[in-house]
Parts: sequence; structure tokens; C-alpha cells
Amino acid sequence: MRTAHIPTEFSPAAESLQDKIILVTGATGGYGKTMSLAFASAGATVILLGKNVRLLENLYDEIEAAGYPMPAIYPLNLEGATEKDYYEMGENIAKEFGRLDGLLHAAVTLGAPTPFEHSDSETWYQVMQINLHGPYLLTKYCIPLLKQSAHASLLFMTDDKLGAYWDAYAVSKQGINGLAQTLAAEYEGSNLYVNAINPGPTKTALHIRAYPAAPSNDSLPIPERHRNMFLYMMSDELDQSGYCFLPLI
Repeated sequence: MRTAHIPTEFSPAAESLQDKIILVTGATGGYGKTMSLAFASAGATVILLGKNVRLLENLYDEIEAAGYPMPAIYPLNLEGATEKDYYEMGENIAKEFGRLDGLLHAAVTLGAPTPFEHSDSETWYQVMQINLHGPYLLTKYCIPLLKQSAHASLLFMTDDKLGAYWDAYAVSKQGINGLAQTLAAEYEGSNLYVNAINPGPTKTALHIRAYPAAPSNDSLPIPERHRNMFLYMMSDELDQSGYCFLPLI
């Protein structure tokens, strides 16, 4: 995908996402939680998707206590979800909200990076289910909802971990890049903007697990540092599609 940065002059207004309905997968993870709170603080109603009900409820309470628009909870384990589960989710969102203005795919698993000949097939299928098959099916049944919005953003999180030993994780993220490119081309010129974000090394559980002994871990940026980039991608100021957005710094 072509690379891009958010406009240097972009500064999100206090209610830049007012009345928007945004679905976030992996909503209790590093980026998922941070951006769910960011979207809610900017006026969006956030649908929190995750597998841990207790953590979803905690995040729900945090958003409500802050006085942001009341979110919604949708428990779903992407690893075991079937196509019927995704279809029913689309139907439920349609009945409750009638549309989606944004979808952020933040759910991810690292798997077990290893030399290919030692790759574990069970781990491979798990990674593909969460990182690629889940986003495919969820997107398939949410696109009709996104098309109901006057300005919709479909946003995939990607990575540049390529080369030896990254196994299923790298392959799944390359699949996500291909999916984003395909959809951006198909919906070019429409109200649906399709992009990816590669935030680079960040202090998240996934990154620390990938590089447990890296001396730079303590100095890595936290997800909050990229808040404006995600807010821009969900705002009506977004006018680009088919790009992979990178941090300015």
C-alpha cells in the first residue's frame, strides 16, 4: 500500500466524532482500549468488542464515569467465532444502531514466532483465525452498515514484521494489507474510506512479548501518543483511501 501521514495541521476538535458509531475489536487490548477511550472522548458511541466480559465491563464503566456517550458491549471470541456469529452481529448492530461510521480492527495475536519447519499448525490456525479470517468475516457483514454512513472509515492495523521467523503473524498481516488494498480499490470514490495504520514499535503487551529483552522497551511510545492519528482516521476530515498511515515521528 502507499504510505501517508496525517496532515500536520490536524488538531482534533473536542467533539470531532460527535454522534458517530464506531466498532472497535480487541477493545480491551493496548490499542483497542486507548482508542476506544479516545473515540468516546471525541463524542462517539463506541461498540466494544472483545472476549473478556469482565474487562469489557470495566472499560464500559470507565467510559460512562468519564461522562462520554454510553458505549455498547459485544462479547465475541474471534478465535472460535463462526460465520453465523458474525452475521448475527451485523444483524444486531443494524437493529440497535442502523449504521456504522467506523470500524477499527485492533484485535491481534502474536502466535509463536519460530523457524518455519518448526511451525505449529494449531498456532498457525489460531493466528489466522484472529488476525485474518475474523477481520474478513466481520468486515463482510459490517460493510452494509458502513455504507449507510455519510462518511465511513474502515481501518485495519498492520505491521512490518517481515522476514525470517515471524511465521503466521507476518503472513496474516500481509493478508490484511492485501484485504485493505482490495477493499480500497472496490470502494474508491464512495463514502467508505479504507486504510491501514502501522504505528510502529509501541509499548504494548504484544511488542514486549515479541522483543522481551530489547533494551529500548522502556523508552517506547505508548499507544496514547498516536491518538490524533486514529482520531483523524475516524473523522470527517479523512479524505484518503488505500493508504497505510505511519506516525509523523
